[in-house]
Amino acid sequence: VEMITSFLEPYIKCVECGPSPFLLCLQCFTRGYEYKKHQSDHKYEIMTSDFPVLEPGWTAQEEMALLEAVMDCGFGNWQDVAYQMRTKTKEECEGHYMKNFINNPLFSSTLLNLRQMEDHLSRTADTAIPFKPTDDPPRPSFDSQLSRDMAGYMPARADFMEEFDNYAEWDLKDIDFVDDDSDILHALKVAVVDIYHSRLKERQRRKKIIRDHGLINLRKFQILERRYPKEVQDLYDVMRRFARVVGPIEHDKFIESHTLEFELRREIRRLQEYRREGIQSFCGAKVYERVKRMREDERRKRNMLCDILQYIHDSRACQQWLHKQAAIDAGITPVVTTIITSGRRSAPPLNLTGLPGTEKLNEREKELCQVVRLVPGAYLEYKQALLNECRRQGGLRLAQARSLIKIDVNKTRKIYDFLIKEGYINKA
Repeated sequence: VEMITSFLEPYIKCVECGPSPFLLCLQCFTRGYEYKKHQSDHKYEIMTSDFPVLEPGWTAQEEMALLEAVMDCGFGNWQDVAYQMRTKTKEECEGHYMKNFINNPLFSSTLLNLRQMEDHLSRTADTAIPFKPTDDPPRPSFDSQLSRDMAGYMPARADFMEEFDNYAEWDLKDIDFVDDDSDILHALKVAVVDIYHSRLKERQRRKKIIRDHGLINLRKFQILERRYPKEVQDLYDVMRRFARVVGPIEHDKFIESHTLEFELRREIRRLQEYRREGIQSFCGAKVYERVKRMREDERRKRNMLCDILQYIHDSRACQQWLHKQAAIDAGITPVVTTIITSGRRSAPPLNLTGLPGTEKLNEREKELCQVVRLVPGAYLEYKQALLNECRRQGGLRLAQARSLIKIDVNKTRKIYDFLIKEGYINKA
């Protein structure tokens, strides 16, 4: 009795029973149904949603059914929405929803401000790449650099100096239809002509894609493309192959939507960082950003100092570099002095941070790669080659290792001695 659905309206609601509402259908109410604390003489209300809310012809019950159908079927699937409602057509559902729930000014103060989003999308559409195939492309002189960049395109003729499948006509130059041709020979010639027509259609299709997407003036296209962030440019390079499937405007809107998504994600990460740091106002956010930049500058200076101190082993050179850095920080032009060092300076250890293959090395192998200044990928390749040769020969000599690895002989000796010491290979 208490589980009354919206399809059983009107129904009865007891005013005296509470706090949870006690609902009755009309059949139970007419029979004087009593349950627990509810008595048949209690005051009651007649509940119904058979009245218009937003416009005549749409009852409150139908409004709720429309919202539930859009939530279940998804925005835009008006055919399924109308099928679930059963009382309205596809056009009526779409028109009513767009008029009252999308373009209604009463909802302009909601959290998701639809008008601001519409303005932003209109600005985005204005700044999109203007694919205008009607634009007159430049007309460079023959055999100039711009002409080569345009693949020899001739705007006056709308042709290229060298078309796609440029020698397709060669298959037709010797074909001649005569009356005494046999049926097989005639069918063969017709098939060759049909093949030629299909090749012409492919040529025209490719030319149309180039014109529609504005690829004739490639330099202008590249300049417009560089305005995207680097991450979006990478996506643009990957998705360029799908541009021929959709039109130029649709492809441009697809890229613009991903640009907007990237900017929104970046803004969300920035706001999440503010929340983690306990910042509650934009004024505090400005102070935080300024202090963060100062902290990053100091960290870069310390890292640069550590690198310099790691690479330079001359105390006098270190002191001169410190005085020069202090003068730069104080705004004074530093005095350039010549540092005279004696002997050959040893190369610093190789930094393996971020290099591919580092995670496959143990600590001793990492130390070897740092000292020998060998990237992990090359070391693993040399190691595998020496292991295979040692397994095949039953042992390995230094001369054989040097013949397999074409690098500096001193590095080869260090790698060979290390593998012998660690037990990876055996001496012959």
